[in-house]
Amino acid sequence: MKRASVSVLILFLLISISYGDTVYKWVDKEGVSHFTDDYDRIPPQYRNQVKTEDSGESRSVETPRPSPSIAPERKGEGKEKDNYGQGEEYWRSRVLPWKRKLQEATENYENVKKRISDKTDERSEKYLTPTQASIARAESRQLLEERSKYEDQVREAKEMLQKIAKEAEEAKANPDWVK
Repeated sequence: MKRASVSVLILFLLISISYGDTVYKWVDKEGVSHFTDDYDRIPPQYRNQVKTEDSGESRSVETPRPSPSIAPERKGEGKEKDNYGQGEEYWRSRVLPWKRKLQEATENYENVKKRISDKTDERSEKYLTPTQASIARAESRQLLEERSKYEDQVREAKEMLQKIAKEAEEAKANPDWVK
């Protein structure tokens, strides 16, 4: 199984190299090799040891410029870190996907809620045949299930954001990083 996993990893690496993509490689403190094509996904503590895999060549890479969304470090100032050596970028990268999921789930929930309200208003204005009433009940059940799904997604995102905030607090991270 391990041999198959390594083979698949090598195959994907070769495929990505053949398309001219840059693949970044680093080894974590447990000795596990990691690969990504997105420099921003490399944990900050490993960026100084990154190697690139580009057209079959492996070489040390200069640190790319930070993306414009990250404020540049001012001269004379050290980057603030939490108790585990993680900085603002790490915490924001953990929070951002959950904020997006929360926003998307909330929007979907509100849309379904409006559709339920519209359907209810529509049915109350006219007399329905038994067949129409049956179809309307089925549509209502489907909308209620959909609303429940989005309620669960909203709840999950809020719980994860609270969990991340608690982890940040325990790590003595700046609270503004997880807002």
